[in-house]
This record gives sequence, C-alpha cells and structure tokens, in this order.
Amino acid sequence: MLKDINNAENFRALGHELIDIIADYLKGVKGEEKVYPYLEPDKALDFWRKDFENDDLDVMSFFKKTINMSNKLHHPKYMGHQVSAPAPITALASMVTSIMNNGGAVYEMGMVNNPIEEIINEYLAQKIGFGKTGGGFLTSGGTLANLTALLAARANKTEVWENGTEKKLGIMVSEEAHYCVDRAARIMGLGSEGIIKIPVDVNFRMKTDLLEKYFENAKNAGIEVFAIVGSSCATSTGNYDDLVSIGAFAQKHKLWFHVDGAHGGAVVFSEKHRHLVKGIEKADSVIIDWHKMLLNPALITSVIFKNSDDAYGTFHQKAQYLWSNAQSKDWFNIGKRTFECTKIMMGVKIYSIIKAHGKSIFGEHVDYLYGVGHAFANLISSNGAFELATQPDSNIVCFRIKNATNEQNSAIRQKILEDGKFYIVQTNLNGEVFLRVSIMNPDTRIEDLEQLLEEIMKVNLNLFGQKD
Repeated sequence: MLKDINNAENFRALGHELIDIIADYLKGVKGEEKVYPYLEPDKALDFWRKDFENDDLDVMSFFKKTINMSNKLHHPKYMGHQVSAPAPITALASMVTSIMNNGGAVYEMGMVNNPIEEIINEYLAQKIGFGKTGGGFLTSGGTLANLTALLAARANKTEVWENGTEKKLGIMVSEEAHYCVDRAARIMGLGSEGIIKIPVDVNFRMKTDLLEKYFENAKNAGIEVFAIVGSSCATSTGNYDDLVSIGAFAQKHKLWFHVDGAHGGAVVFSEKHRHLVKGIEKADSVIIDWHKMLLNPALITSVIFKNSDDAYGTFHQKAQYLWSNAQSKDWFNIGKRTFECTKIMMGVKIYSIIKAHGKSIFGEHVDYLYGVGHAFANLISSNGAFELATQPDSNIVCFRIKNATNEQNSAIRQKILEDGKFYIVQTNLNGEVFLRVSIMNPDTRIEDLEQLLEEIMKVNLNLFGQKD
C-alpha cells in the first residue's frame, strides 16, 4: 500500500538482508563452477513473463533470482566485454544516490554531486595533461560522450547550431574505431561520405602516413574536415593509435583533435603504461569511461576539454525554468553542457572509491589488468596450438586456434558460452574470427587463463575430433 512505501523499518530489514546476500555472492563467486547459467533468449523471456504474472509480493526472491541468473562479472573467469567488476563500495554509493535522487542539471538539484563532479573532472584533466584550463563533465557512456565531444568540435570549427549548414562536413577516424564514432557522425548528418576511415596497419593502428592523402581526397570531394579522432584504444584489439602523429596532423590543418579513450584512456592514472597515450595532452577533447577500467558501475563517462570553455559552446538553448541566463558559463549548472537534463549522481560513485581506497587504486587496477593481459599473450605465443591476432598493448587479447576455420572458432566460443564455465567473446579482424578476452577482474589470475586454453582445446576435440 502507498502509505507503507517509505516505511523506514521495513527498508532497514530488507536492506540488511540484501547486503548479506550481496556479501555472500562476493565471497562465494570465486568458487562457483560457472560464470553464469546460460539461458536462450526466448526461454529467459518466458521465465520472466511467468514471474511477472505471479502477483506474490516477494521482492527478496526477485533480488536473488537477479543475482543467480546474471552474468557474474566478479567471477575470475569472466573475460568477456569491457565492463568493470565494480568495486563493492559503489553499490553502497548507488543506494545513497538512488534514495536521494538529486539530478544534476541545475545546482539547486545537485548541491553535492555538481561540485564533486567538477573536482573529479578537474583532477582527470590534470592527469591527461591539460593543466588548469582543462575540465569537463560526466555523461551516460562513451557513445553519448563521443557524440557530445564531436558536437563541440563542430561548434568550434563551424557554425551550425542556429543556421544549419549546406556544407559537406567530415571527420577522420581509424577504420578500427568504435562503432559509436561512426554512429555519432551519422547522427550529426555527415553521412557515409563524411566519415573518412583511415586504414590500419598489421597491428590495427591507424596508418598515420596516409592522413595527408585522405585529407586531400576529402578536400577534392568538397568535404570540409573539421575533426580527427584517435583511438586509445581500439575496441576490437586493444591497441593504441599514434596520438603524437595524429596531434601534429591536426595542428597543421587546424582540425579539432579528439581522443576516444573510453577503455584505454585510463592509463593516464598509470606511470607504467602512460606512454601508450603519449600525445594525449595535445588533444582538444578526450573521453574516458569510469565503468570500464576504473572500477565503477555503468554508465559513467568523463568528457574532458583542454579548454573547459569549449564545453559551453555545444548547446545554446533557453530554459528559463532552469536558469535565468542561458549564455553564462557557470560550472554548477551542468545541464548547459550535456544532453541530459535529469542526470544521476554519477560523481558520488567515483568519489566513494577514492574515499574508500585512495586515488592510487585506479593506477594499480590498470597495471594489474594490463600485466595479466600481457602475460596471457606470452602464454599464447609459447603454445604452438594458438596464434595471436596482434601483440596486445592492453588487457584485450585476440587469439585463435591455428589453422581453424572461422566456423570452428565461432562454434568453440558458442559452446563455451553455453557451458558457462568461462565467459569470452569473439571478433572479426580482416575477415577472420578471433576469440577475444578482456581481463577486467582483479581476481583473475594467469592460472584461470591457462585453464581457458585447456578448455578451448577440450571443446575443440569434442566438437571436431582433433587437438588442433
């Protein structure tokens, strides 16, 4: 009943019970045989339809089912997508932010989150190397972040907000860039012709020696290039573009230089691996996901500008019920800079990790995961049954059984998925299917990866009757 919805004692009892359940999950997940119990989509839909039709009031049963039937990212053998196994402290922060439910568009609704968000993004800007002029905001994921940064690039280089444009505009980007960059360009109306994709080398890095050629080709086709995007790192392979060369090219031609650091930009926190983003400080904008390498739950992404004033040039809309002066550059009204109006208290989750574990935890996490990724690549290289797609820069490793067909590698991956003992994915590189792992869990050990290779060979033998 409505009168009971805010009953504090009921909440206290449920909360204590749920915390115990979550703590037991964290304690026991390492020893579970399966990462998750695979269920075919239609069967999962049927299960939850039946559950929905059951009108029994049993929310704790629902929470238990959610945990039991979900992909368990805290399991050491979760090695699939680039999604963090969140620091448990963020679950408590999520409870606080959910119950307070303060949006962040205007200061009076974000009196805690907005200052915290400003401080976090200033800190990240310094780590990138932007200095005191750098800053930005948090938004809901890398897709929206890249779109926002590219809109800022367009606003900086050409005026379209009020009058539109009849110009043919374009951006330059690696052919291995994340699909969301392509999507952002299409949303902006650039079309296929305005997405100038630069080929990659054998290690799947942008061939920067081709930039001048492709730039001239675009000009000759009547396309005004206003931005170039460097990948740090490419989603499929985890390898980094040469940001120094891209930055120099951008400066020469007065282009906006944007770095998609959704995954690999986190190395700005690592002394050991920071060299991978040498030149990032020359960028005009950078995005970094906190929910990938930085221990936070999805979705939290920073959009950072070398000149924080550039963030205000993207959107110029009147909303008198929110703020009296739409043109003023007040950091505390975040809605002036983002797509979102109502925005969750993202910064509180990041801040909770810092307060619980210290600022150094981010660099430690990156170093560990990258170290395991490199060790796994060495393990594969020493095993005559497998081959690497490329020597990895990061914690993303692509490999396959030697001499196996695409269908064979795909079938092996599907069987592993259905068995549920490991969670890995696959990718297509130059027309070849590769198995792909992303080491995202600080509890994953090289022994787990040795067992993965053994499992792959076992599945291959069972499916195809051969060892290699």
